[in-house]
Amino acid sequence: MTLQTFFSALPRAAVAFSGGTDSALVLWAARQYGCDVRAYYGKTAFQPAFELADARRLAHELDVPMTVVELDVLSVPEAAANGPRRCYYCKRALFARLRQAAAADGYTVLLDGTNASDDAGDRPGMAALRELEVRSPLRECGVTKAQVRQLSRQAGLFTWDKPAYACLATRVPTGTAITAEMLARVERAESALAALGFADFRVRLLDGCARLQLTEAQLPRALACRQQILAALAPLFDGVLLDLNSRAASQ
Repeated sequence: MTLQTFFSALPRAAVAFSGGTDSALVLWAARQYGCDVRAYYGKTAFQPAFELADARRLAHELDVPMTVVELDVLSVPEAAANGPRRCYYCKRALFARLRQAAAADGYTVLLDGTNASDDAGDRPGMAALRELEVRSPLRECGVTKAQVRQLSRQAGLFTWDKPAYACLATRVPTGTAITAEMLARVERAESALAALGFADFRVRLLDGCARLQLTEAQLPRALACRQQILAALAPLFDGVLLDLNSRAASQ
């Protein structure tokens, strides 16, 4: 089955739109193939501001209406506690809220951007999506991550080469309760590094310190920019550490 076939059989749907590469292609395909579609962006403390900006930009470029749905995710005890199943409880609460908002607008089908490369066995959040009957066009059509980027580039979507991005909650060690203050510090730190020209990286918390995870190609740049990095991050953390054995975009 192709995306065109999928949407030809689905005349009306809502898309849980994160502003990322995968859900951007889903939104484009729905629009391209004649589906009456509306985007729903879930705004929580776990999402940085740039994701909402990207979502708004793409929705505008595709001429698709978008609703911003706010959720106080830190009021979900199991999500704030940050146990091994945090992602499940967060997804369950967020997508239930998105489904509620979509249903109020008359949309009975909710889609997400899970692709065929995503390992369902390694992602607790996928169980929540199944329970809430969220459909994943990319996965159902066998579209892999590499194909998502290729198709997005052909479609002219600015998200085609956007680095993978895991939510801010992943920067806090599992088992450490998450606070709004922690998330704010991480977001400020990552914004500062982005302003210095870094891309595809993570700033993780480690005993009050910032642990920087960069791609190997960016390590020399980090050393060259040492003073600028310290000036930006030292006021936020007890120390700034460079992880020499990292895979920045792994999660």
